[in-house]
Amino acid sequence: MENIIKFDLNKMGSSDIASMHKVINAYREVPHSEHDIFETGFNLNTGYVYIALENNIQICSCFGQDVEYLVYDYETGEEYWYDTYDEAMEHDNAFIYN
Repeated sequence: MENIIKFDLNKMGSSDIASMHKVINAYREVPHSEHDIFETGFNLNTGYVYIALENNIQICSCFGQDVEYLVYDYETGEEYWYDTYDEAMEHDNAFIYN
């Protein structure tokens, strides 16, 4: 699979671009076997810059803040936020296998 990171810089301010750099750097730390990209983007409503991975984890940052990892439960609509990728993986694995 070809992984493409694409952001529309024309819609982003300086803090959004700082967030973009943070999520890209965090993406580079994801284990190679787990890093297929589903989608990248910038949410104009929330200010979040994100890289959504095929494994149901999103790498997110807004307004230049530290990266957070989001796992979304499609059945309940709940969002679970984690400080590390490993924590998100633990939740996601529990979510998939329970």
